[in-house]
Amino acid sequence: MSIKNNLTTRQKIKYRIRKRVNGTSERPRLVIFRSLSNMYATLVDDVKGVTICSVSTLSKEIKEEKTNKTDKSKIVGKLIARKASEKNIKKVVFDRNGYLYHGRVKAVADAAREAGLEF
Repeated sequence: MSIKNNLTTRQKIKYRIRKRVNGTSERPRLVIFRSLSNMYATLVDDVKGVTICSVSTLSKEIKEEKTNKTDKSKIVGKLIARKASEKNIKKVVFDRNGYLYHGRVKAVADAAREAGLEF
């Protein structure tokens, strides 16, 4: 499988998911983006079209940690849940962004659930 086919397959899955998953002010969308070396989590209000808060492995507190990518993803999940609770957000809609639900994506989701987010 070539890289082009792989990207277009993920894009098709992403569009299929986005038809059903929408974030509101009361229940924003938790979007995950996974690159080869970093992990990003963002809370988005689709009605207003604004980003509420975001966390990535490039943050100061995570970047200094000397752990593997999965452990850093767990820290991203905990931090996004903490930032959401500071803004009085308890429930979110999870958007895996076309990625399979395993590995680092699952690590972020599980850590966010453990830290108090409901989805």
